[in-house]
Amino acid sequence: MAHWKITLTYDGTPYNGWQIQPALPTVQGTLAQAIRRITGETVLPQGSGRTDTGVHALAQVATFSLTVSIPAANLHRALNRALPPSIRVLSVEPVPEDFHARHNARRKTYEYRILPCYSEDSEDRICSPMLAPYVWACRLPLELARLQQAAAHILGTHDFTSFAAVDPDLTTRTRSQQETTQAEATSTHAPVSQDIVTTDIVTTDIVTTDIVTTDLSASSIKNSVISTEVGELADEVEKPASSNPIPTDNTRTIFHSTWHQHEDILIYRITGSGFLHHMVRNLVGTFVEAAANRLSPDAIPKILAARDRSAAGPTAPARGLFLVEVLYAEAEVEY
Repeated sequence: MAHWKITLTYDGTPYNGWQIQPALPTVQGTLAQAIRRITGETVLPQGSGRTDTGVHALAQVATFSLTVSIPAANLHRALNRALPPSIRVLSVEPVPEDFHARHNARRKTYEYRILPCYSEDSEDRICSPMLAPYVWACRLPLELARLQQAAAHILGTHDFTSFAAVDPDLTTRTRSQQETTQAEATSTHAPVSQDIVTTDIVTTDIVTTDIVTTDLSASSIKNSVISTEVGELADEVEKPASSNPIPTDNTRTIFHSTWHQHEDILIYRITGSGFLHHMVRNLVGTFVEAAANRLSPDAIPKILAARDRSAAGPTAPARGLFLVEVLYAEAEVEY
């Protein structure tokens, strides 16, 4: 049995995230169907991480096993012919059977992209429809120096509970993920029921809305506090209600955290040992509060120490987030 590692890039706009969901288009489900069409085998590819609805990837990594014998070049070519244009496979290579895209990952890098649209002297800058699915068109006045100052505070090892999604259903979600993993291990080549794998056709006219997904599950929306602030964040986010610390190990190490400007776009780049649910988007939302003079950049250490999601800022829109790179071998890690 051959074990494969593939690197793929995708536009997350038409998908309900990476992880397979009943009757919804997902990247994992679409990839699984492409593999089945090519080989006749039913597998569930394991990704390095579960990107949310509307989040993009420049280099997502996935692993899966096949009993059929097929050269890497042929599999690579066949996958790109079977997949929709919104998903492209960049590379295919055989790996040891104990290699796992998620479990073996050492570091991950994400980027978040903002198009500042605020103008003091004229009308707000217009965000092109061709760019809109890939940036946060932010109508707040942003100071790059304050973004940099805030971002520097998270370098090192910290408990990021304040920047993790508030998830009262964490136990249920974790159990569901564990059951999915067990099913993947035991039914790699079993038939897939129609309510698990998404359809072969992925519509291209589905777009994400301007509403930011909140950190609250549907069962806890009644506990949320709507932001009363005037401006873009009031339009696009909900502030989380105060909650107890999430009962998991939320300690992560951040090796790189910096902002820079490329032409008109502000880009945040972060590399860490791992990331919590919504962590990068919650960091960006908080940094934007600091850049807009609503929060001191030096308040970040206090927010970290609070270990309470309500102490941090709102969740930035999913559309500006990109998974950029996943590192595995020690040789790939730069110290």
